[in-house]
Amino acid sequence: MKDTLTLIYNNRITKEVEENTKVIDVIPSFKKYYNYDILAARLDNEILELGDKITKSGNITFYDRSSRIGNDIYSRSLQFMLVLAVKRVLGKNSEVVIEHSIDKGIYCEISKGKFDKPVLKKIEEEMHNIVEEDLIFTKLSVSRIDAIDFFKRKKMLDKANVLKYISNTYVNLYRLDNIYDYFYGEMAFSTKAINDFKLTFIKDNGFVLSYPSLYNPECTLDYKHHNMVFNAFLDYTRWGKIINIENAADINKIISKGEYEKLIHLAEAYYNNQLALAAERINENRKNIKMVLIAGPSSAGKTTTSKKLEVYLRSKGINTYAISVDDYFLNRKDTPRLPSGELDLESLRAVDVELFNKDLTKLLEGEKVLVPQYNFVSGEREYRDKWIELKNDDIIIIEGLHCLNEDLTMSIERRNKFKIYISPLTQLNIDNHNRIPTSDTRKLRRIVRDNKHRGYSASETLKQWDKIRDGEERFIFPYQDDADMVINSALIYELGVLKTYVEPLLFSVEENDEMYPEALRLINFLRNLLSIPSDNVPLDSVLREFIGGSCFKD
Repeated sequence: MKDTLTLIYNNRITKEVEENTKVIDVIPSFKKYYNYDILAARLDNEILELGDKITKSGNITFYDRSSRIGNDIYSRSLQFMLVLAVKRVLGKNSEVVIEHSIDKGIYCEISKGKFDKPVLKKIEEEMHNIVEEDLIFTKLSVSRIDAIDFFKRKKMLDKANVLKYISNTYVNLYRLDNIYDYFYGEMAFSTKAINDFKLTFIKDNGFVLSYPSLYNPECTLDYKHHNMVFNAFLDYTRWGKIINIENAADINKIISKGEYEKLIHLAEAYYNNQLALAAERINENRKNIKMVLIAGPSSAGKTTTSKKLEVYLRSKGINTYAISVDDYFLNRKDTPRLPSGELDLESLRAVDVELFNKDLTKLLEGEKVLVPQYNFVSGEREYRDKWIELKNDDIIIIEGLHCLNEDLTMSIERRNKFKIYISPLTQLNIDNHNRIPTSDTRKLRRIVRDNKHRGYSASETLKQWDKIRDGEERFIFPYQDDADMVINSALIYELGVLKTYVEPLLFSVEENDEMYPEALRLINFLRNLLSIPSDNVPLDSVLREFIGGSCFKD
């Protein structure tokens, strides 16, 4: 006889179910509380797919595409549907490579098979057919060795090779129709719930797969092309192919042979070459450019990049002065607050824009200016005898959240500014169908830095991440197209180094912590990568900003 289990929803609604009831069978009782199809559940701190069985009593909640977990599942399931549609339209030997995120979508390329706009239209139509067929995503737990043998027989060497380097005895494969694949993370129950998407042709063999985003879950918005960011991704991907590194298995092979030192030097040279190019462009227009503004999302490496750029500019005979936007925060008593009552430090309204522009104008007119320094302990601006006076060809370097927004420097003519957008645009992926999101690289960087330099636990950083991402969506990403240059701060080897530092921190997140599922996801993700010791990471590397040991001192 089966036991009766009690599910508690939202701390007040209870439902009795029999042991081993599938999650999907309890969905009808709760779907009225959600605007979109439910894609997964959380029982206490365990994420369950809808096909999983309920084996214990506990607190239960659900995820649709308006949640971060649900949106990731929606995206992953949609990508598997794309793989199936491509094979149906172009033949079983065709291949789609899922590259990277771009404007709430994912850039993909057809690597095998004829491709043009009409073909893309057929693929999109076939994906809609797959939705109507209501196909089930079936999970199978198989021996890792058997999975490797299977993928070798299917000539899917990107998957066979990555599985070679993980220690799991068993791995989860998924089947959709007659296609088997390895995907990192949970899937939806059926294709019927993954019904909103668009495919946009870019050029040659490339296109973008768009879907409802976390910030606009109602529908799929039209794709907006960000040319400079897109080209920065493309350049790094091409460079990776030149040095024969496209997926995790490629870098794992190098690490397993102890040959990672050369790779570190190559990656650092790529990053430094971008700074050299930026310095050259600024130098060529030094009669007009009076300030360099650097902005990017959290943990992009803005601080190291600004300091290294100063070195490159000085090597060309250009004197530089650094000013921090943070020093122009309003005094805490005057800082605007969010509806929750928390200080709204992400908003431009938290900055004394009037004073900032007044000081910049005076500096460009040749006046000597006493600039403030913000005391984050007392929450007040202080003046500590920091004077700045510019000569004719001197340049101010400003790094901060709002630097791409013209409202921050509204009193300065646009031609006097050189704007840089910086982000670690991750080229490396797990395999052809499992990408590594840029946001995951930044998240790992931030966990390490917050712990090493600020004493925060991994859980504390993870709890802040959604708020950080919301700020980026409002105050950084909308202005990326106004940049004069994009600098990619990703280092192709860095995840191997970060793993050494971040893995113990993630294991410290307790099972009863609300952040445990996310910590576990990141731990499982890092299992796809071998560790690299940090000994050979240069002291001026952007990675040192996070792991420590940087030669740049505040």
